[in-house]
Amino acid sequence: MTPRTARVGLLAASLLVCVGAGFVIHALWTTRVISSSPQPASPLNMADALQSAFVEVAEHVRPAVVNLGTVQVSRSARRPTVPGPFADDPVFKDFFDQFFGRRGQGPSDEFRQSGLGSGVIFDKRGYVLTNFHVIRGADAVTVRLSSKQEFRGRIVGTDPKTDLAVVQFQPEGPLTVAVLGNSDVVRVGQWAIAIGNPFGLDQTVTVGVVSATARADVGIATYENFIQTDASINPGNSGGPLVNLRGEVIGINTAIVAAGQGIGFAIPANMVKRVTAQLVDRGKVTRGWLGVSVQPLSRELAQSLGLADARGAVVARVYPDSPAAKAGLVQNDVIVSFGGAQVEDYHHLQRLSAEAEVGRTVTLEIVRKRERKPVTLTISESPDATGASGGR
Repeated sequence: MTPRTARVGLLAASLLVCVGAGFVIHALWTTRVISSSPQPASPLNMADALQSAFVEVAEHVRPAVVNLGTVQVSRSARRPTVPGPFADDPVFKDFFDQFFGRRGQGPSDEFRQSGLGSGVIFDKRGYVLTNFHVIRGADAVTVRLSSKQEFRGRIVGTDPKTDLAVVQFQPEGPLTVAVLGNSDVVRVGQWAIAIGNPFGLDQTVTVGVVSATARADVGIATYENFIQTDASINPGNSGGPLVNLRGEVIGINTAIVAAGQGIGFAIPANMVKRVTAQLVDRGKVTRGWLGVSVQPLSRELAQSLGLADARGAVVARVYPDSPAAKAGLVQNDVIVSFGGAQVEDYHHLQRLSAEAEVGRTVTLEIVRKRERKPVTLTISESPDATGASGGR
């Protein structure tokens, strides 16, 4: 073999080695990419993951949910008595006691009416959040934990206008506390989990979705901005939490539509935060006040005023000596913005003014006789009487 032939053979062998190594490297790289690529999750795995999420939320939040028992005592001089022939029959006696209360001592009879509801612990000091209608008129409140421990509760403060109340008990040890989430980011269609004590059935968990947000004109409270859900809510659920899949409380269950199915309402967590902070601090809620009563802006009126849409609120009445009166607002003015925020409707204006800090100066934009103009006024504290009659 000549030196030239030897060099050609060596070069050919080297090329074969390089090509072979290239095939090996390509195969290894392809295997690595394929093995590291995310594999589509199977329906079974997705179902298991969702189920685990529900279980974890229930286990995390249920210890913070309590059963609230109330007793209301009233007196009456007259009470039906067991008919003579059945006076000694314990069955008829129990029947009358159940429906008319047990006979009391003295010249008048004492009747005890009991009630059941739910609540959620939101502070390690034993503060419990519930509905006002759960503890309304109660002479005594009992707080029963998930551990079956019972404590006497004290009503700290109530706010009938949002149907919220705070009760406190003295815990004997550490408590599980629920976290109030951000209800402003709640979206229609997301999972919703209701926890409470319907019909006295402790720690009941039901699951559904958020059906709608910002529901108003329901006729439950003065200030309405409800989360609607189809998670099953029944009598006794009132005051219990509506929770997302993170275990955050997004609302407090407050009412159902008795004539329908799967229509329940919860007070959004952000409204709850503002109210409970004041109830804990001073036992009552202070709200801002413009001094007007308002009504919806119809599409026809909006068109006659040259407005692009029916967003805003119509002034129906201006209260004497109120901030609105001093600022020169008159009947039929249309308020379209409040402190730079677009007013969506009259419910929105009510909430904006109520949540405004007393003493704050705000600028309203109004439409009067097809002309827009700014109006500046100073928010005052809402008097109870005016607030109850619809003044804002």
